[in-house]
Amino acid sequence: MKKYFALLVFLLPFAMSEAKTEKLNPENTLIIELKDGKVVIELFKDDAPKHVERIKKLAREGKYDGVVFHRVIEGFMAQTGDVEYGNSKDFSKRRVGTGGSDLPDLKEEFNDRKHIKGTCSMARSSSPDSANSQFFICFDDSSFLDGQYTVWGQVIEGIEFVDKIKLGSKSDNGSVDDPDMMKKVSVGSAKKEKKAPKKK
Repeated sequence: MKKYFALLVFLLPFAMSEAKTEKLNPENTLIIELKDGKVVIELFKDDAPKHVERIKKLAREGKYDGVVFHRVIEGFMAQTGDVEYGNSKDFSKRRVGTGGSDLPDLKEEFNDRKHIKGTCSMARSSSPDSANSQFFICFDDSSFLDGQYTVWGQVIEGIEFVDKIKLGSKSDNGSVDDPDMMKKVSVGSAKKEKKAPKKK
């Protein structure tokens, strides 16, 4: 049985201008709907093409919808993406964190991207080529992970909602009781929807 994990750390709040958000290609944008609001992630398709392709495929198939943040460590990261054992409808606390998708594991795509606040990176077992569906979002600087985990995206909007994800137990490696979940994950535009004009 595989045990997926991320690792730990600390930094300053991260923000990005709305102008930057507006310029994103919809195909290069991931939207995660959390209980407190939407999180917009820029995808690094040039740095981690296979991992970005996997994230987008699982998102489009609805596999991430309802999946919980099963391991959340204060000052470090929030881990999610166990599409096998982490769905909120049939969540298994005993097995969550050990599953993945029915797709093959991915060969590592370690790159020069840094693990800073808002970085999205792939979780894996001790094997570099064992990433599948699970990933984590950094709460703070985690530079000790650089070059050891595949960074595939960066939160550019909604980091304040990531900061509100329910924390896990300090004595149980971040394991979370009644965890928060990703309500919906989709590939698409980060632009705010324009309301249709009212009929007179």
